[in-house]
Amino acid sequence: IAEKYNLRGKTLKEKALIDMYVEGTSELMLLIIAYPFLQPAEQKKQLNLIIQRATTQYFPVYEKVLKDHGQEFLVGNRLSIADVQLLETILMVEEKASSVLSGFPVLQAFKARTSNIPTIKKFLQPGSQRKPIPDKEYVKTVLKILQA
Repeated sequence: IAEKYNLRGKTLKEKALIDMYVEGTSELMLLIIAYPFLQPAEQKKQLNLIIQRATTQYFPVYEKVLKDHGQEFLVGNRLSIADVQLLETILMVEEKASSVLSGFPVLQAFKARTSNIPTIKKFLQPGSQRKPIPDKEYVKTVLKILQA
């Protein structure tokens, strides 16, 4: 889908950078996706790990990339799948820790700018196709299906 909508970069170098940034956000997203399926004691540990990795490992890298090249997007100064996934990762982490971006002014600006792209803004509105945070009923249903 990213290729179809020109979100994968123009050159091999851009595509490689986009893949690298997507892989980084994917690692953080996996920690968040697993969170609702953990026991309460494990959730607390996982939340601490999510915040720790976001603020010391992942967000500093994206902050530096955006700051160093001075462009609005991660690669090629145009929206890519890496930007979309970074925004989604930021939103997912903020759902767990609302002030997580407080030390990252460039990422705060990136989030505001990217969230206001018309198609993304529409997608982020209530009632859109964006999946809600998994609630207890969702977790119960998934676990039931997986244990069947």
